[in-house]
This record gives sequence, structure tokens and C-alpha cells, in this order.
Amino acid sequence: MRHTSPAQLETADRYLSTPSSPASVAGIDRNSRIAVVHDWCPDFRGGERVLARICSQLPNAEVFTLFDFLPEAVKHQYFYDVEFHASAANRLPMVRRYYRALFFLCPFLIEQFDVTGYDAVISSSAAFSRGVITRPDQPHLCYVHSPARYAWDEQFSYLEQGKLGFGLKGTLFRYMLHRLREWDTRTAHGPDLMLANSSYVRTRIKRIYGRDSRVVFPPVSLGELDYVEDKDDYYVSASFLAPYKRTDLVIQAFNEMPSRRLVVVGEGQQSARLRALAGPNVTFAGFLARKDYVRTIAQAKAMVFAGCEDFGIALAEAQACGTPLIAFGRGGAADIVRRLGATEKPTGVLFDRQTVASLRDAIDRFEENSGEITPESCWHNSLRFSEERFDREFGDALGSVRSPYAETA
Repeated sequence: MRHTSPAQLETADRYLSTPSSPASVAGIDRNSRIAVVHDWCPDFRGGERVLARICSQLPNAEVFTLFDFLPEAVKHQYFYDVEFHASAANRLPMVRRYYRALFFLCPFLIEQFDVTGYDAVISSSAAFSRGVITRPDQPHLCYVHSPARYAWDEQFSYLEQGKLGFGLKGTLFRYMLHRLREWDTRTAHGPDLMLANSSYVRTRIKRIYGRDSRVVFPPVSLGELDYVEDKDDYYVSASFLAPYKRTDLVIQAFNEMPSRRLVVVGEGQQSARLRALAGPNVTFAGFLARKDYVRTIAQAKAMVFAGCEDFGIALAEAQACGTPLIAFGRGGAADIVRRLGATEKPTGVLFDRQTVASLRDAIDRFEENSGEITPESCWHNSLRFSEERFDREFGDALGSVRSPYAETA
């Protein structure tokens, strides 16, 4: 199914070739022991793909994570020979069903990991891992996927979705989130350097913690993706079906456009509600194996996303498949999409408000100007998010964190 032109192959060789070995890419010698601390591993999604790429560049990395539910087959493929350490809470009965509800314990649990004997610490953080306790002379690099959404700017949305007002339960949750913000602020200056996965997250880090950070886009495995130029006549929405992804908005828009087909890929806590909401022109594919997922994305006319994502690896993957994007213009999409009307070779349409009317208008604009958004332009745009580029930039950051300690050793 892969249709790659000679021009693409030449461009890919220029962008993706790198003479560096993994050890030199990471800016460390191969004997260094590195502790990589990751919030939790419920499944192999975007954050875990970043974690896997970090570990692939560090020969002696060991992973510390609060909850580890990754299948052994996934570990063998993506974390071969990497040792995992999980918290004591990982052994609680049926914990996979309720681990997210233990967020109030997670700051305490993350502080119980003893990483003080390692040469350096890397935290991969969307909430807790950044707060791991380190030595004063221990380099600590933090890759920030997001400050904890539910503790900061998304708090009221999460409370509303959980129907948590100011009753006894709601007040207790609000107080626990207040305590989490106190801990989160106190630990914000632990890392020597913060890397943000998008310009949007960099802004959030500055606003919440008062710290500057360096943007390093997550790695996209371009070699796993199929470029398809001749598209089928359907749109696709692909994400974990959580409330903040706003798949409900996409479905409502397509309910009002019965002549246009939508395929929804993914499962999540909103699966039943969204299926009940959908009209006959909306098909649910559920969770797909990687090969089927790539094929579905690659053949789509465009990917539609209405949420505010911190980065959105799925959006960058769609671009690598030559698939245009129709996305809400806040968050990582603003970094990924070359906006129609604002650039010579656009790769998608951004809309400014999370409403059905705004999304429908964006889809209409895409249909009217689809000839200007070519699969070739989308593919070329995706090269900015390659694994090799991530290796270089992450390695430079790790080297800059370690060098002051090396000079004083």
C-alpha cells in the first residue's frame, strides 16, 4: 500500500539519515546508569512511545513507574532488555480498574522510588514523575507531556464531567486537587531543564511554574506509516474516547452532514455514550491493531480532531500518511498543521471554537479547497517530527544538563 515517490525518498534520506550511534546521540557514555521515571503505563499510547524512544537511546536505562500494565509482548518489542520497577500500589487487587482514582496517593508513591544511586535521572511527566527525589549533584532532565490537566486549567471541566459539585464528595475532591497543586508547585524547580512537547505546553509551563522550557516535539516512527495518495471517501477520528478529546463534537457535526462518512477509531470511557449519539453515517471501528490502524488513517480523506491536545502524535502520524487534518486550533495542532490560508503549502484546516458550527464550517472549507492541500505536502510536513530529529534534540538537552556536573566532578 505504500506509495512513495523518488522525490520523497531523496528528501527522507536527507532529513532522516544520522551517522550517530545511540550512545553519542544521547550525549552519554554507554556505561552510565540512567533512571527513567514515567507516571504510569496503562497501555502503549503516545507517552509510552516517547518513553520507548528515550530508553532505546540509553543502553543502561531502567524504568520506574507507578503502575505497569504493559503486556509482555509490547515490552519485548519496544523495551527489550529494559528493567521496569513499579510502585507498591501496582500490587493492589484489580488496581487497573481504579488506579486513576488513586491520584491523591501518587505524589507520596513517586517519592518512594530511590533513584539516588543513578548517574542521571530523566522524568517523563504528565503529572507526578517530575517529583521524584534526587541528589543535589544528580542531573535531572524532565520531558513534560503536560502539567496535570485535572489539577490546573482543566479542573472545572473534569469536575463537571464527574458531576462533582460542592457536596461532600465534590468538596473532598476539590481539596485533594488543591493539595496536588501545592505539591506540583513545590516540586516544579527540581529538574535542571524542562523540555516541552509543544509550544502550547511550553506556555502552560511558563504560566503555571514560572519556568522557561525548550520545545522538543515527540518522535514519530515514520517508517511504520504508509503514505497513500489516492484517498477513500471517508473522514476519520482516532483517539482514546475520553471527554477532553471532544469526539462527541465530531459526531454531532457529522450527524448534521449525513452525506459525509465518518469512521471513529478507538475505545474509552465514553464508548457507549458516543455510539448512542452517532447517526447512520458514523461507523465505529473500535480498537485496531497497528497495521489496520495505519491503513485506516492513510486511506482517509482527512482526520478530524476537536479536542485540545498537548501535542497529538496521532495527528503527526496522519500527516506522515499524507492525510490532511481538520483540527481545533489550540494546543499541539497549532504546531503540527500548516494552516490553510496562512502558508504556501497547507496541510490542513484549523478552526477557532469548539462548536459544531465552527467544525462544520472547517469541513466545508476543506472540501472547497481540498485541491490546495496535497498528500505530498502533508508527508513532507511530517519530517519535522521524525525519531532521528527527536534523538538529536533530546541528546543535546541531556548533554547540556550533564555538562555542568561533569565540570565540577
